[in-house]
Amino acid sequence: MKQKKIYYSDIVNDDFSGTHIRARTVDENFKYLHKSLIWKGISAFLYYCIALPLVLVIDRVWFGLRFENRKALKKCRGSFFIYGNHTQHLADATVPALVSFPKRAYVVAGADAVSIKGIGWLVQMLGGLILHNVPSGRSAFRSAVSEICGKNSSITIYPEAHIWPYYTGIREFSPASFVYPVQNGKPVAAIVTTYRKRLLKFLPPGITVYVSDPFYPDPELGDEEAKQSLRDQVYAFMCEKAQNNEVEYIKYIRRD
Repeated sequence: MKQKKIYYSDIVNDDFSGTHIRARTVDENFKYLHKSLIWKGISAFLYYCIALPLVLVIDRVWFGLRFENRKALKKCRGSFFIYGNHTQHLADATVPALVSFPKRAYVVAGADAVSIKGIGWLVQMLGGLILHNVPSGRSAFRSAVSEICGKNSSITIYPEAHIWPYYTGIREFSPASFVYPVQNGKPVAAIVTTYRKRLLKFLPPGITVYVSDPFYPDPELGDEEAKQSLRDQVYAFMCEKAQNNEVEYIKYIRRD
């Protein structure tokens, strides 16, 4: 495929997701998790019987998905957090389910994911954990995260926040989102999406996802220091594995 070019001004805040959705308000009244047994039953059926087999085929065939060191996640007893670089629309939503299997995967998503009328329920049924976008929703969101931590599941966070499709570097991110593993005493694994050349030129670059060994919150540190420590370990792993990119499908150029 021919290389594309994208010009950017702010490496931290520019977003190239291509979506222009008017986000709904996600506050303390939003239902972050559904407690109904009927909801849970339908959700489990859709997730394990329909979505997982479908995304496995799509990711393997279209993206040529491969994992490196996925077995490291077996060291995570119970629930754990995943932090990854944000360079895909579809794959970033589906890879957590495949890498976490057989555990249920939840992916933190913005309010726009539930702002299209008629599909918000499906996003949540398939594991979308919607992030509050007003301060009043913070407590309810954190309670939902803590509840999931008791379910033997994974929670994926993309700390770069904004999608840069096929970007081969790692953008700076703050330690703020690492408050969740620190407060819940859960391990963290980093995943890094990298791109490789493929024989069939009409297909997009192949995706190889590198998985780290677990990182653990240091109980000897205060919360702020523990968050920073986890962030630094995750960032270092990401930067190291990003060197394995073989192809730059989209070239990002800083504006003068």
